[in-house]
Amino acid sequence: MEVVAVFLPLIGAILAGLFARQLGDRGAQIATIAPMLLSALLSVIVFFDVAVAGNARTTELFTWIDSGSFELSWALRMDTLSAVMLAVVTVVSAMVHVYSVGYMEHDPSKPRFFAYLSLFTFFMLMLATADNFVQLFFGWEGVGVASYLLIGFWYDRPSANAAAIKAFLVNRVGDVGFALGIAAVFFLTGAATFDGAFAAAPEVADSSISFLGMQASALDVVGILLFIGAMGKSAQLGLHTWLPDAMEGPTPVSALIHAATMVTAGIFMLCRVSPILEYAPVAMSVITVVGGATAFFAATVGMAQNDIKRVIAYSTCSQLGYMMFAIGVSAYGAAIFHLMTHAFFKALLFLGAGSVIHAMHEEQDMRKMGGIWRTIPYTYAMMWIGSLALAGLPPFAGFFSKDIVLEAAWAADGGGGQFAFWMGILAAFMTAFYSWRLLFMTFHGQSRAPKKVLDHAHESPWVMLGPLVVLSIGAVLAGWIGYDAFVGDSRLAFWGQSIVQSDHDVIHAAHNVPLWVKLLPLVMAVSGIGLAYLMYMARPELPGRVVGAIKPVWRFVYNKWYFDELYAFLFVRPAGALGTFLWKGGDGAVIDGYGPDGLSALTGRLSRRTSRLQTGYLYHYAFVMLAGVVVFVTWYLVTQIG
Repeated sequence: MEVVAVFLPLIGAILAGLFARQLGDRGAQIATIAPMLLSALLSVIVFFDVAVAGNARTTELFTWIDSGSFELSWALRMDTLSAVMLAVVTVVSAMVHVYSVGYMEHDPSKPRFFAYLSLFTFFMLMLATADNFVQLFFGWEGVGVASYLLIGFWYDRPSANAAAIKAFLVNRVGDVGFALGIAAVFFLTGAATFDGAFAAAPEVADSSISFLGMQASALDVVGILLFIGAMGKSAQLGLHTWLPDAMEGPTPVSALIHAATMVTAGIFMLCRVSPILEYAPVAMSVITVVGGATAFFAATVGMAQNDIKRVIAYSTCSQLGYMMFAIGVSAYGAAIFHLMTHAFFKALLFLGAGSVIHAMHEEQDMRKMGGIWRTIPYTYAMMWIGSLALAGLPPFAGFFSKDIVLEAAWAADGGGGQFAFWMGILAAFMTAFYSWRLLFMTFHGQSRAPKKVLDHAHESPWVMLGPLVVLSIGAVLAGWIGYDAFVGDSRLAFWGQSIVQSDHDVIHAAHNVPLWVKLLPLVMAVSGIGLAYLMYMARPELPGRVVGAIKPVWRFVYNKWYFDELYAFLFVRPAGALGTFLWKGGDGAVIDGYGPDGLSALTGRLSRRTSRLQTGYLYHYAFVMLAGVVVFVTWYLVTQIG
């Protein structure tokens, strides 16, 4: 059953991509949406069979690599971790597919768009069900290629092309680390399969390796290299710059990337290799600190953005930081729990933002909105549900998953957990603030939209609202329903061998933290909402006055801590200067100068001049022959007399 669920999106992508002309727009939509819906249904059935009933299994499809003593099969690993990802990815993707029918109604390239969406989903499923590192890398790179195609879908826009290239290149940096990490695993353990590598991990735990001129714990090096790969895909601080620019793609693409596919790949991969990470304490500390810093950084930037999609994009970056530091403190179940709940409410928020953009005739600047909640009441209600879940208010899904992550960080041993906890607490306050800033600026107050836009504003069709309703159910109920299995008393039986159940069991300790630790995230969320109400509803003049008072700080945050400018100075401009030098000085002056413009050109000039001797007149040729005879006779006589 899981084989069918995994390959159905590929079938849809092939049909829509290769037979677009025969199928037409509507046929291409049906050819992709029907398999996607069926895949989602089968995935939910597989989830209950594997995760709930405990029927974990690995299905070998064929021998993929057979070279000497090295043999590797293409197989689908179906344990609880894979089953959770399979269900989350297919359900969210199915809703995005259906929603896109309405959102992309006027786009002339609908078959291409739906083919790309299905292909993106297929590669993510390949990644999530991989049974070995090579197969995992195939899905990993496939997700990168598909994201490039979708971010740059509107290729006639220079900004979309630039964003697609940026995403591709930044992820290549992470992928170098990931590839080196996989090579190091094979070098140390002699295995490319997960089971083989995990079984050998305890035996090489005390091994050291020379890396960058230093002796270090071998598994710490492996863990850090694998984490660098996850930093790229999951947009952690330093390799995060591609994520906000990915908003250049159509809004359904943003929802799929940010909720269930590309950005979750790094989280999934690190949880998959948890048996290795447990023997890499330095790597775990790095993961914890970077995750905490990412949660804080992205939340600060989200408070200052005015593009509705970019606000939500930075919230994704921040929430990925939560998941990452949960992994860093060995709370793998909490990380996947937050991944699952986040998929529902983040897809809901992005698709809700798309509904707003649809109503406002492609306007994304919140400064040009306001006062439209009566015009689009269903979208308004869905955005409230998504924001409540994101802010972590009970009984919404984010309350259950975010709080257990913070409690696990507090309960973890060492300073890294404490750092992550306090960064997460500050991020919780800022998350609530910018979420309600978005709601108040977009839906409340006096309208700042042009009258022409406001007069034509309208609610989205039900083909767009229906998926929002489905996702809102997940945003409300997923946390409450999944809490016991993912992080509660049933967690050991639920997860089985799919992730490491740590010896120090930080999740058990998280349930016993002081009461103030449990209440503080809720207090911070309510405080953030209250501050947003004060500044954007009760006293709307306050934001301008606050910005004026802290202009340098605001400019620093608004410009995203100047990461783009720093990277432009350190990497982009030097690379551009080097490229220009090699182009002008190398290719132009040397290769072209001595090649096409040098010897080749000289040969051409000599040939043209020589060809002028060929006039076609007999008396010219007779004259040349006579002159030749005279020269020859003269030379002969001179040499003989001499």
